[in-house]
Amino acid sequence: MFRVDRASNRISRLTQKRFGDLALRERDHLQEWLVHQPDALGEDLLILQKEFDGFDETRERLDLLALDKTGNLVVIENKLDDSGRDVTWQALKYTAYVSTLKTVQIVEIHQKYLERYCGGGSASERICEFLEVEELQEAELNHGNGQRMIFIAANFRREVTATVMWLINRGIRAQCFRVVPYSYGDELFLDLQQIIPPPEAADYMIGISSKEVEETTAQGTQKRRHELRLQFWAKALERLRSDGVTLFGNISPSTSHWLNAGSGVRGCPFTMIFGQNETRVEFSLSRSDGAENKRLFDQLFARKQEIEAAFGHPLDWRRMDDKKQSRIIYAKDFDGYDKDSWPEMVAWLSEHLRALEAAFSEPLTRIGRSIRLQDEGGE
Repeated sequence: MFRVDRASNRISRLTQKRFGDLALRERDHLQEWLVHQPDALGEDLLILQKEFDGFDETRERLDLLALDKTGNLVVIENKLDDSGRDVTWQALKYTAYVSTLKTVQIVEIHQKYLERYCGGGSASERICEFLEVEELQEAELNHGNGQRMIFIAANFRREVTATVMWLINRGIRAQCFRVVPYSYGDELFLDLQQIIPPPEAADYMIGISSKEVEETTAQGTQKRRHELRLQFWAKALERLRSDGVTLFGNISPSTSHWLNAGSGVRGCPFTMIFGQNETRVEFSLSRSDGAENKRLFDQLFARKQEIEAAFGHPLDWRRMDDKKQSRIIYAKDFDGYDKDSWPEMVAWLSEHLRALEAAFSEPLTRIGRSIRLQDEGGE
């Protein structure tokens, strides 16, 4: 690894180091780096727990337990300068242990992590946000044989790499990442690269290893849910067009449980939600600056009576002080997965989207004018 000096148009070699020589420890350093930057492993991961020891009748503990975007549990085993001979056996045991965890247990594990290390919060909400689902019951957690293993070390022994390749060839998702520290003067650098499977072959090999998981009932349920959403949104958008509601005129059906449409204020969309037990319309304040979202929410809340009178119903005003986003919601209970309910649901959406847009039209014109001036000034 080299450092580029653009002024002199020369490169300087960085000095490869050993973690031991730098007095860096697995638990205090490497593990903490990954906890706070899990996407260093090349994907979005939610850290559920560290030093997890919640196994029955054993005092063993795994380094990190994470969740990937498809709801699979990921066992992460960290070593420093050498992988050791037994790391694959350890990870296999841990993966077997966690393979039986149910959704409620996963939520409890993450809740303990949040309370101990993050000052609290709702584990179920964090998991829903990460998986981009509206309700926890929509999430497919730890389904089938989808559990994964990630090994991290500066050097992997041959018996480890041979075992990992054997696991991959038998449909078990496993990855090896080489992590090497480098120094240049007083600066310390970290090179973290996936070596098994090779990145250029990873998609193909992961596709093979996921075949069994994709054939499970849980995956079939997820596929059916996506198909259901596509069908519902197609009907809802068709009804909006026929009713002359132009707000979602340029939006296409999606497999997501929500659809957004611009309100004229950047980062503040109107949203339709299709849930299993309800449908709703909402106005979201989702700009990049959380403090600004709260300020805009407060300005709108000051006109609550006027807005609700124009809308025709009381609204659910959710400032959500513990989150960056704020929402203003109107919802109704429906059995969303019963297609016989859909005509009534899409009619309800059409009626209340039109009312919501009209109720916020004048307040957003005022607020939007000042925001646009601010955005243009910032740009």
